[in-house]
Amino acid sequence: MKTTRHATYNLNYHIVWLPKYRNAVLTGEVADRVESILHEIADEKGLDIQNLTVQPDHVHLFVSSPPKHSPSLLANWFKGISSRKYNHRHADHDGEKIRWARGYYTGTAGHVSSETVENYIDRHKEAEA
Repeated sequence: MKTTRHATYNLNYHIVWLPKYRNAVLTGEVADRVESILHEIADEKGLDIQNLTVQPDHVHLFVSSPPKHSPSLLANWFKGISSRKYNHRHADHDGEKIRWARGYYTGTAGHVSSETVENYIDRHKEAEA
């Protein structure tokens, strides 16, 4: 569990995105640079990367975030900022720019299942009756 001034939370998001045209450009030094930039973004935004893997044709990011950030904002931050930072720092030297495809996948994960939450709510309903 994590806390902010007004909330206690455990929000974890699995976000997956692809390079444009699903080109296998995320290899070697490029993959290392992208991974480093994603960690920078997390640090700058106060997010906690739980797990990260940069595959040749996609990125898997498992990140914890306070409730004030929507999953779409997180995806936009990581995709947009990483592309701009990478292209600003490295594209002039290597000639290869990173461009992400428009879409992404996101899913949520926590410490309890949906069934556990439903049972918890049902038990509280019964206690009130």
